[in-house]
Amino acid sequence: MENTLLFNTRDELTRIQLDRVMYFESDANYTNVIFANGAHATLLTSLVKLEDLIGQVLLERCSVFVRIGKKYIVNSDYIFQINVLKQRLILSDLKSTHIARLEVSKEALKKLKALFLAPTAKAPSRAMPSTPRPMAKSLGQVPTVTKENE
Repeated sequence: MENTLLFNTRDELTRIQLDRVMYFESDANYTNVIFANGAHATLLTSLVKLEDLIGQVLLERCSVFVRIGKKYIVNSDYIFQINVLKQRLILSDLKSTHIARLEVSKEALKKLKALFLAPTAKAPSRAMPSTPRPMAKSLGQVPTVTKENE
């Protein structure tokens, strides 16, 4: 179960395969998970806590997930189009009919576009929540791996 997060509550267990996640969306103390096939789940955890868990499970490979502002963590493998003018990020796996259209600020999209064009550029600091950043560069390596949220 590599690349899998388990979220255990009193009443349910939710298994999240990270390679199938299109994006995570913050909803106060909850996080909505949207999968490539259009399925979705709601987790009782904040986006900040989820960001840390992804970093722990994926270690160096977590750079595939990019934090965009306070609201989104996006799987960069699913980024199909970055439209700065329309302030829209379009995600698709190019296999299914499910397409996600996210409203994102122009500044965040410009920085995301620059990140794709210059992947070796230094990641912005964590203090700038509206800035997209590869999670591996913002989190670094974490020595312990936690796959369950209790």
